[in-house]
Amino acid sequence: MRVMVIVKASPESEAGKMPDTGLLEEMGKFNEALVKAGIMLAGEGLHPTSRGARVRFDGRQRTVIDGPFGETKELVAGFWLWQVRNFDEAIEWIKRAPFDGGEEIELRPVFEAEDFGDELTPELREQEARLAAQIQPQTQA
Repeated sequence: MRVMVIVKASPESEAGKMPDTGLLEEMGKFNEALVKAGIMLAGEGLHPTSRGARVRFDGRQRTVIDGPFGETKELVAGFWLWQVRNFDEAIEWIKRAPFDGGEEIELRPVFEAEDFGDELTPELREQEARLAAQIQPQTQA
């Protein structure tokens, strides 16, 4: 199963303050352990919302809303995408992460094709497989 691990923003991350060298080293070690275990598929930090935008959809109208956005506790500062045997394994891994400043990390299972049942027709399944095969070489670069 795949799990999205969501790192919530903080006032510091929204201000663009970078982590110190010690935390970067600890996070690097944690990421190395994830990769060695075959868990980590992707992981990235995000720029503050002051560098982002949202697009609101209302019928055919599209409205662009420039950042920054409020409510830091509702914002995302980074993420991992993990491949684990089950959700409990993901929880055990995140408990090892080098966070210690009151962070709250959110874990969410990623939908898999079987989750959609009969609504995902054989044609749609084939399309998904074809797209995944096209994406794969790009993500390995």
